Amino acid sequence: MNVRELALRTLDRVTGDKSYSNIAVDTVIKRESLMGKDRSLFCVLVYGVIEKKITLDHLIDTLSSLAPEKIEPSARNLLRLGLYQLRFLDRVPDHAAVSETVALAPRRTRGFVNAILRSYLRQKDSLELPRKEDGLVRYLSVRYSYPLDLCDKLVHEFGEKAAEDLLAAFDKTPSLTLRTNTLKTSRDALLSALAQKGISVAPTQNAPHGIRVEGASLAELELDEGMFFVQDEASQIAVAALGAGRGDTVYDICACPGSKSFGAALDMQNEGSLVSFDLHENKLSLVRSGAERLGITVLETRARDGRDLDGALVETADRVICDVPCSGFGVVAKKPEIRYKELAACAALPGIQYDILSTACRYVKRGGTLVYSTCTVFREENEENVTRFLSEHPEFSLTPFTVGALEVPTGQITLLPSIHGTDGFFVAKFTRKD
Repeated sequence: MNVRELALRTLDRVTGDKSYSNIAVDTVIKRESLMGKDRSLFCVLVYGVIEKKITLDHLIDTLSSLAPEKIEPSARNLLRLGLYQLRFLDRVPDHAAVSETVALAPRRTRGFVNAILRSYLRQKDSLELPRKEDGLVRYLSVRYSYPLDLCDKLVHEFGEKAAEDLLAAFDKTPSLTLRTNTLKTSRDALLSALAQKGISVAPTQNAPHGIRVEGASLAELELDEGMFFVQDEASQIAVAALGAGRGDTVYDICACPGSKSFGAALDMQNEGSLVSFDLHENKLSLVRSGAERLGITVLETRARDGRDLDGALVETADRVICDVPCSGFGVVAKKPEIRYKELAACAALPGIQYDILSTACRYVKRGGTLVYSTCTVFREENEENVTRFLSEHPEFSLTPFTVGALEVPTGQITLLPSIHGTDGFFVAKFTRKD
Protein backbone atom coordinates (compact mmCIF):
# COMPACT_ATOMS: atom_id res chain seq x y z
CA MET A 1 0.00 0.00 0.00
CA ASN A 2 1.18 3.53 -0.75
CA VAL A 3 1.09 6.34 1.79
CA ARG A 4 -2.26 7.74 0.66
CA GLU A 5 -3.90 4.33 0.88
CA LEU A 6 -2.51 3.86 4.37
CA ALA A 7 -3.85 7.30 5.30
CA LEU A 8 -7.31 6.46 3.91
CA ARG A 9 -7.51 3.17 5.77
CA THR A 10 -6.40 4.88 8.97
CA LEU A 11 -9.05 7.60 8.54
CA ASP A 12 -11.71 4.94 7.88
CA ARG A 13 -10.72 3.25 11.13
CA VAL A 14 -10.57 6.43 13.20
CA THR A 15 -13.90 7.77 11.95
CA GLY A 16 -15.56 4.36 11.93
CA ASP A 17 -14.81 2.96 15.36
CA LYS A 18 -13.74 6.20 17.08
CA SER A 19 -10.17 4.97 17.56
CA TYR A 20 -7.65 7.47 18.89
CA SER A 21 -5.77 8.87 15.91
CA ASN A 22 -2.37 8.92 17.64
CA ILE A 23 -2.64 5.24 18.51
CA ALA A 24 -3.85 4.33 15.02
CA VAL A 25 -1.06 6.38 13.41
CA ASP A 26 1.67 4.90 15.63
CA THR A 27 0.40 1.38 14.89
CA VAL A 28 0.64 1.92 11.12
CA ILE A 29 4.06 3.59 11.32
CA LYS A 30 5.48 0.65 13.26
CA ARG A 31 3.73 -2.05 11.20
CA GLU A 32 4.72 -0.55 7.84
CA SER A 33 8.14 0.70 9.03
CA LEU A 34 7.41 4.16 7.63
CA MET A 35 10.44 6.43 7.56
CA GLY A 36 11.44 9.87 6.31
CA LYS A 37 9.17 11.54 3.76
CA ASP A 38 6.65 8.69 3.74
CA ARG A 39 6.20 8.89 7.48
CA SER A 40 5.92 12.68 7.37
CA LEU A 41 3.31 12.68 4.58
CA PHE A 42 1.30 9.94 6.28
CA CYS A 43 1.11 11.91 9.54
CA VAL A 44 0.30 15.17 7.75
CA LEU A 45 -2.54 13.55 5.81
CA VAL A 46 -4.19 11.76 8.72
CA TYR A 47 -3.89 14.52 11.29
CA GLY A 48 -4.60 17.23 8.72
CA VAL A 49 -7.84 15.64 7.52
CA ILE A 50 -9.03 15.13 11.10
CA GLU A 51 -8.16 18.71 11.97
CA LYS A 52 -9.90 20.24 8.94
CA LYS A 53 -12.86 17.86 8.74
CA ILE A 54 -15.59 20.49 9.17
CA THR A 55 -14.05 22.79 6.52
CA LEU A 56 -13.56 19.88 4.13
CA ASP A 57 -17.12 18.63 4.64
CA HIS A 58 -18.44 22.11 3.88
CA LEU A 59 -16.55 22.06 0.56
CA ILE A 60 -17.74 18.54 -0.27
CA ASP A 61 -21.38 19.35 0.46
CA THR A 62 -21.13 22.60 -1.53
CA LEU A 63 -19.67 20.84 -4.57
CA SER A 64 -21.86 17.74 -4.47
CA SER A 65 -25.38 17.46 -5.88
CA LEU A 66 -26.04 14.58 -3.49
CA ALA A 67 -27.57 15.13 -0.07
CA PRO A 68 -24.82 14.87 2.57
CA GLU A 69 -26.24 11.65 4.04
CA LYS A 70 -26.15 10.00 0.61
CA ILE A 71 -22.35 10.14 0.38
CA GLU A 72 -20.78 6.88 1.55
CA PRO A 73 -18.50 7.31 4.61
CA SER A 74 -15.49 5.87 2.80
CA ALA A 75 -16.11 8.10 -0.23
CA ARG A 76 -16.35 11.10 2.07
CA ASN A 77 -13.02 10.21 3.70
CA LEU A 78 -11.47 9.84 0.26
CA LEU A 79 -12.79 13.24 -0.78
CA ARG A 80 -11.54 14.75 2.47
CA LEU A 81 -8.13 13.26 1.72
CA GLY A 82 -8.05 14.65 -1.82
CA LEU A 83 -9.42 18.08 -0.96
CA TYR A 84 -7.05 18.43 1.97
CA GLN A 85 -4.10 17.99 -0.39
CA LEU A 86 -5.56 20.43 -2.93
CA ARG A 87 -6.44 23.14 -0.42
CA PHE A 88 -3.84 22.89 2.33
CA LEU A 89 -0.69 21.18 0.94
CA ASP A 90 1.35 23.32 -1.44
CA ARG A 91 4.01 20.66 -1.86
CA VAL A 92 1.61 18.18 -3.53
CA PRO A 93 0.92 19.04 -7.22
CA ASP A 94 -2.81 19.25 -8.05
CA HIS A 95 -2.63 16.58 -10.75
CA ALA A 96 -0.92 14.15 -8.38
CA ALA A 97 -3.42 14.78 -5.60
CA VAL A 98 -6.35 14.13 -7.95
CA SER A 99 -4.95 11.10 -9.76
CA GLU A 100 -3.62 9.42 -6.62
CA THR A 101 -6.92 9.97 -4.81
CA VAL A 102 -9.13 8.79 -7.67
CA ALA A 103 -6.97 5.67 -8.04
CA LEU A 104 -7.94 4.67 -4.47
CA ALA A 105 -11.67 4.87 -5.17
CA PRO A 106 -13.63 1.69 -5.89
CA ARG A 107 -15.24 1.60 -9.34
CA ARG A 108 -18.71 2.49 -8.06
CA THR A 109 -17.57 5.85 -6.65
CA ARG A 110 -14.58 6.64 -8.87
CA GLY A 111 -16.49 8.92 -11.22
CA PHE A 112 -18.09 10.79 -8.32
CA VAL A 113 -14.77 11.34 -6.55
CA ASN A 114 -13.09 12.47 -9.77
CA ALA A 115 -15.93 14.90 -10.55
CA ILE A 116 -15.87 16.53 -7.10
CA LEU A 117 -12.08 17.00 -7.08
CA ARG A 118 -11.99 18.45 -10.60
CA SER A 119 -14.97 20.65 -9.83
CA TYR A 120 -13.06 22.02 -6.87
CA LEU A 121 -10.06 22.86 -9.07
CA ARG A 122 -12.33 24.75 -11.49
CA GLN A 123 -14.15 26.66 -8.76
CA LYS A 124 -11.55 27.05 -6.00
CA ASP A 125 -11.04 30.76 -6.60
CA SER A 126 -14.76 31.48 -6.40
CA LEU A 127 -15.80 29.04 -3.67
CA GLU A 128 -16.72 30.93 -0.53
CA LEU A 129 -16.80 29.88 3.08
CA PRO A 130 -19.58 31.32 5.26
CA ARG A 131 -19.13 35.06 5.85
CA LYS A 132 -18.69 36.57 9.29
CA GLU A 133 -21.50 39.06 8.73
CA ASP A 134 -23.94 36.24 8.00
CA GLY A 135 -23.31 34.56 11.37
CA LEU A 136 -20.16 34.68 13.46
CA VAL A 137 -20.40 31.22 15.02
CA ARG A 138 -20.96 29.42 11.70
CA TYR A 139 -18.14 31.45 10.14
CA LEU A 140 -15.77 30.43 12.93
CA SER A 141 -16.89 26.81 12.75
CA VAL A 142 -16.24 26.38 9.02
CA ARG A 143 -13.25 28.71 8.80
CA TYR A 144 -11.31 27.06 11.63
CA SER A 145 -13.01 23.63 11.61
CA TYR A 146 -14.52 23.53 15.10
CA PRO A 147 -18.03 22.40 16.11
CA LEU A 148 -20.68 25.10 16.37
CA ASP A 149 -21.29 24.60 20.08
CA LEU A 150 -17.59 24.93 20.89
CA CYS A 151 -17.29 28.13 18.84
CA ASP A 152 -20.37 29.52 20.56
CA LYS A 153 -18.89 28.74 23.98
CA LEU A 154 -15.57 30.39 23.14
CA VAL A 155 -17.33 33.55 21.91
CA HIS A 156 -19.44 33.62 25.07
CA GLU A 157 -16.40 33.24 27.37
CA PHE A 158 -13.78 35.32 25.53
CA GLY A 159 -15.66 37.69 23.23
CA GLU A 160 -15.67 37.76 19.43
CA LYS A 161 -12.13 38.95 18.69
CA ALA A 162 -10.35 36.97 21.41
CA ALA A 163 -12.26 33.81 20.43
CA GLU A 164 -11.17 34.12 16.81
CA ASP A 165 -7.60 34.96 17.84
CA LEU A 166 -7.58 31.79 19.96
CA LEU A 167 -8.90 29.60 17.13
CA ALA A 168 -6.38 31.12 14.72
CA ALA A 169 -3.57 30.34 17.17
CA PHE A 170 -4.79 26.76 17.54
CA ASP A 171 -4.65 26.55 13.72
CA LYS A 172 -0.86 26.85 13.76
CA THR A 173 1.47 23.90 14.22
CA PRO A 174 2.95 24.27 17.72
CA SER A 175 6.66 24.18 18.36
CA LEU A 176 8.31 21.20 19.99
CA THR A 177 9.26 22.40 23.48
CA LEU A 178 11.90 20.79 25.68
CA ARG A 179 12.79 21.10 29.36
CA THR A 180 16.53 20.95 29.98
CA ASN A 181 17.71 18.28 32.41
CA THR A 182 19.71 20.54 34.68
CA LEU A 183 21.15 17.53 36.51
CA LYS A 184 23.23 16.82 33.41
CA THR A 185 23.58 20.08 31.45
CA SER A 186 22.53 23.71 31.23
CA ARG A 187 20.05 25.32 28.87
CA ASP A 188 22.82 27.32 27.17
CA ALA A 189 24.87 24.17 26.58
CA LEU A 190 21.85 22.30 25.20
CA LEU A 191 20.94 25.23 22.94
CA SER A 192 24.50 25.23 21.60
CA ALA A 193 24.53 21.45 21.02
CA LEU A 194 21.26 21.58 19.07
CA ALA A 195 22.29 24.64 17.05
CA GLN A 196 25.52 22.89 16.04
CA LYS A 197 23.38 20.19 14.45
CA GLY A 198 21.68 22.82 12.32
CA ILE A 199 18.45 22.75 14.32
CA SER A 200 16.57 26.02 14.80
CA VAL A 201 16.21 26.58 18.55
CA ALA A 202 15.45 29.41 20.95
CA PRO A 203 14.99 29.73 24.71
CA THR A 204 11.40 29.82 25.92
CA GLN A 205 10.09 33.29 26.68
CA ASN A 206 9.39 32.75 30.38
CA ALA A 207 10.15 29.19 31.54
CA PRO A 208 13.77 29.36 32.77
CA HIS A 209 14.89 25.95 31.48
CA GLY A 210 12.81 25.57 28.30
CA ILE A 211 13.85 25.36 24.65
CA ARG A 212 11.66 25.81 21.57
CA VAL A 213 12.55 23.67 18.56
CA GLU A 214 11.33 24.72 15.11
CA GLY A 215 11.08 22.50 12.05
CA ALA A 216 12.43 19.31 13.63
CA SER A 217 10.82 16.29 15.24
CA LEU A 218 11.97 14.66 18.46
CA ALA A 219 13.53 11.81 16.45
CA GLU A 220 15.64 14.30 14.47
CA LEU A 221 17.35 15.85 17.49
CA GLU A 222 19.87 12.97 17.69
CA LEU A 223 20.93 13.75 21.24
CA ASP A 224 20.90 11.64 24.36
CA GLU A 225 17.29 12.02 25.52
CA GLY A 226 18.53 12.01 29.09
CA MET A 227 19.62 15.60 28.49
CA PHE A 228 16.00 16.81 28.19
CA PHE A 229 12.36 15.80 28.09
CA VAL A 230 9.37 17.12 26.18
CA GLN A 231 7.24 19.61 28.15
CA ASP A 232 5.27 22.59 26.89
CA GLU A 233 6.24 25.98 28.29
CA ALA A 234 2.85 26.34 29.99
CA SER A 235 3.43 23.14 31.95
CA GLN A 236 6.94 24.32 32.81
CA ILE A 237 5.45 27.59 34.12
CA ALA A 238 3.14 25.59 36.42
CA VAL A 239 6.13 23.72 37.85
CA ALA A 240 8.09 26.95 38.27
CA ALA A 241 5.12 28.45 40.13
CA LEU A 242 5.27 25.48 42.53
CA GLY A 243 8.72 26.70 43.57
CA ALA A 244 10.13 23.34 44.68
CA GLY A 245 13.60 23.54 46.22
CA ARG A 246 16.39 21.34 47.52
CA GLY A 247 15.25 19.03 50.31
CA ASP A 248 11.49 19.67 49.91
CA THR A 249 8.78 17.07 50.26
CA VAL A 250 6.65 17.32 47.11
CA TYR A 251 3.54 15.41 46.00
CA ASP A 252 2.35 15.31 42.39
CA ILE A 253 -1.25 14.15 42.68
CA CYS A 254 -2.09 13.38 39.02
CA ALA A 255 1.41 12.76 37.76
CA CYS A 256 1.22 10.90 34.45
CA PRO A 257 2.86 11.19 32.01
CA GLY A 258 5.39 12.61 34.46
CA SER A 259 6.82 15.86 33.11
CA LYS A 260 5.73 17.95 36.10
CA SER A 261 7.21 15.41 38.50
CA PHE A 262 10.46 15.47 36.53
CA GLY A 263 10.55 19.26 36.52
CA ALA A 264 9.93 19.43 40.28
CA ALA A 265 12.69 16.87 40.91
CA LEU A 266 15.15 18.95 38.89
CA ASP A 267 14.16 22.10 40.79
CA MET A 268 14.78 20.10 44.00
CA GLN A 269 18.26 19.32 42.61
CA ASN A 270 17.36 15.66 43.13
CA GLU A 271 17.36 16.09 46.91
CA GLY A 272 14.35 15.57 49.18
CA SER A 273 11.27 13.45 48.63
CA LEU A 274 8.96 13.42 45.63
CA VAL A 275 5.92 11.13 45.40
CA SER A 276 4.10 10.83 42.06
CA PHE A 277 0.54 9.56 42.34
CA ASP A 278 -1.75 8.43 39.56
CA LEU A 279 -4.81 6.26 39.17
CA HIS A 280 -3.22 3.82 36.72
CA GLU A 281 -0.26 1.67 37.76
CA ASN A 282 0.63 0.80 34.15
CA LYS A 283 1.13 4.51 33.38
CA LEU A 284 3.27 4.98 36.46
CA SER A 285 5.78 2.51 35.04
CA LEU A 286 6.46 5.10 32.31
CA VAL A 287 7.09 7.73 34.99
CA ARG A 288 9.59 5.44 36.70
CA SER A 289 11.43 4.66 33.47
CA GLY A 290 11.49 8.35 32.54
CA ALA A 291 12.97 9.27 35.92
CA GLU A 292 15.64 6.60 35.53
CA ARG A 293 16.57 7.91 32.08
CA LEU A 294 16.94 11.42 33.47
CA GLY A 295 18.98 10.32 36.49
CA ILE A 296 16.28 11.29 39.01
CA THR A 297 16.48 9.20 42.18
CA VAL A 298 14.20 11.05 44.63
CA LEU A 299 10.99 10.08 42.83
CA GLU A 300 8.72 7.24 43.93
CA THR A 301 5.33 6.33 42.49
CA ARG A 302 2.08 5.20 44.08
CA ALA A 303 -1.13 4.16 42.37
CA ARG A 304 -4.00 6.08 43.96
CA ASP A 305 -7.23 7.84 43.01
CA GLY A 306 -6.60 11.52 43.71
CA ARG A 307 -9.99 11.79 45.41
CA ASP A 308 -9.09 9.18 48.05
CA LEU A 309 -7.25 10.61 51.03
CA ASP A 310 -4.13 8.90 52.40
CA GLY A 311 -4.48 9.76 56.07
CA ALA A 312 -0.82 9.06 56.78
CA LEU A 313 0.21 11.94 54.49
CA VAL A 314 -1.98 14.71 55.92
CA GLU A 315 0.02 17.93 56.36
CA THR A 316 3.33 16.29 55.39
CA ALA A 317 4.11 18.06 52.09
CA ASP A 318 5.93 21.34 51.59
CA ARG A 319 4.47 21.60 48.11
CA VAL A 320 1.67 19.82 46.23
CA ILE A 321 0.89 20.12 42.53
CA CYS A 322 -2.53 19.08 41.34
CA ASP A 323 -2.74 18.96 37.52
CA VAL A 324 -6.21 17.48 37.27
CA PRO A 325 -7.89 15.51 34.47
CA CYS A 326 -9.65 18.02 32.24
CA SER A 327 -11.47 18.52 28.95
CA GLY A 328 -8.19 19.30 27.17
CA PHE A 329 -9.54 22.25 25.19
CA GLY A 330 -6.21 24.03 25.55
CA VAL A 331 -4.18 21.50 23.58
CA VAL A 332 -6.30 21.01 20.45
CA ALA A 333 -3.38 22.13 18.27
CA LYS A 334 -1.54 18.98 19.38
CA LYS A 335 -4.56 16.67 19.66
CA PRO A 336 -6.96 17.52 16.82
CA GLU A 337 -9.69 15.08 17.89
CA ILE A 338 -10.30 16.99 21.12
CA ARG A 339 -12.12 19.68 19.13
CA TYR A 340 -14.90 17.19 18.36
CA LYS A 341 -15.39 16.14 21.98
CA GLU A 342 -19.00 16.68 23.04
CA LEU A 343 -19.22 19.47 25.59
CA ALA A 344 -21.96 17.59 27.44
CA ALA A 345 -19.49 14.73 28.04
CA CYS A 346 -17.32 17.16 30.04
CA ALA A 347 -20.08 18.30 32.39
CA ALA A 348 -18.95 16.08 35.28
CA LEU A 349 -15.30 17.17 35.14
CA PRO A 350 -15.45 20.28 37.36
CA GLY A 351 -16.87 18.21 40.21
CA ILE A 352 -14.19 15.56 39.85
CA GLN A 353 -11.48 18.22 39.65
CA TYR A 354 -12.78 19.94 42.75
CA ASP A 355 -12.87 16.69 44.71
CA ILE A 356 -9.24 15.99 43.79
CA LEU A 357 -8.19 19.53 44.76
CA SER A 358 -10.07 19.32 48.08
CA THR A 359 -8.28 16.07 48.92
CA ALA A 360 -4.87 17.23 47.73
CA CYS A 361 -4.97 20.38 49.85
CA ARG A 362 -5.04 18.29 53.01
CA TYR A 363 -1.50 17.07 52.33
CA VAL A 364 -0.08 20.62 52.46
CA LYS A 365 1.78 21.71 55.60
CA ARG A 366 0.92 25.01 57.26
CA GLY A 367 2.74 27.67 55.27
CA GLY A 368 3.07 25.24 52.34
CA THR A 369 2.27 25.69 48.65
CA LEU A 370 -0.50 24.18 46.50
CA VAL A 371 -0.67 24.55 42.71
CA TYR A 372 -3.83 23.72 40.74
CA SER A 373 -3.56 23.45 36.95
CA THR A 374 -5.42 22.24 33.87
CA CYS A 375 -4.79 22.15 30.12
CA THR A 376 -8.12 23.74 29.28
CA VAL A 377 -9.36 27.32 28.88
CA PHE A 378 -12.90 27.02 30.27
CA ARG A 379 -13.92 28.92 33.39
CA GLU A 380 -15.95 26.12 34.98
CA GLU A 381 -12.83 23.97 35.17
CA ASN A 382 -10.54 26.83 36.16
CA GLU A 383 -11.59 30.09 37.84
CA GLU A 384 -14.93 28.73 39.06
CA ASN A 385 -13.22 25.82 40.83
CA VAL A 386 -10.77 28.27 42.40
CA THR A 387 -13.60 30.50 43.63
CA ARG A 388 -15.41 27.54 45.17
CA PHE A 389 -12.20 26.21 46.72
CA LEU A 390 -11.40 29.52 48.42
CA SER A 391 -14.92 29.85 49.77
CA GLU A 392 -14.84 26.35 51.29
CA HIS A 393 -11.16 26.35 52.35
CA PRO A 394 -10.47 29.70 54.03
CA GLU A 395 -7.13 28.35 55.30
CA PHE A 396 -5.79 28.84 51.75
CA SER A 397 -5.23 32.07 49.83
CA LEU A 398 -4.14 32.84 46.28
CA THR A 399 -0.46 33.79 46.06
CA PRO A 400 1.11 36.10 43.43
CA PHE A 401 3.95 34.55 41.43
CA THR A 402 6.42 35.48 38.72
CA VAL A 403 8.03 33.18 36.14
CA GLY A 404 10.54 34.92 33.90
CA ALA A 405 8.87 38.10 32.66
CA LEU A 406 5.41 36.67 33.36
CA GLU A 407 3.93 38.37 36.41
CA VAL A 408 0.76 36.94 37.93
CA PRO A 409 -0.27 39.31 40.73
CA THR A 410 -3.67 37.65 41.21
CA GLY A 411 -2.16 34.20 41.76
CA GLN A 412 -4.08 32.66 38.84
CA ILE A 413 -3.73 32.91 35.07
CA THR A 414 -5.12 31.38 31.90
CA LEU A 415 -2.26 31.02 29.44
CA LEU A 416 -3.36 31.28 25.80
CA PRO A 417 -1.49 30.43 22.59
CA SER A 418 -2.81 33.66 21.06
CA ILE A 419 -1.19 35.75 23.81
CA HIS A 420 1.54 33.73 25.48
CA GLY A 421 2.57 31.36 22.67
CA THR A 422 1.97 28.30 24.85
CA ASP A 423 -0.68 25.62 25.14
CA GLY A 424 -3.98 26.82 26.53
CA PHE A 425 -3.39 26.25 30.24
CA PHE A 426 -4.55 27.40 33.66
CA VAL A 427 -2.37 27.83 36.76
CA ALA A 428 -3.43 28.87 40.27
CA LYS A 429 -1.06 29.08 43.21
CA PHE A 430 -2.23 28.92 46.82
CA THR A 431 -0.49 29.20 50.19
CA ARG A 432 -1.79 27.48 53.30
CA LYS A 433 -1.93 29.93 56.17
CA ASP A 434 0.31 29.28 59.18
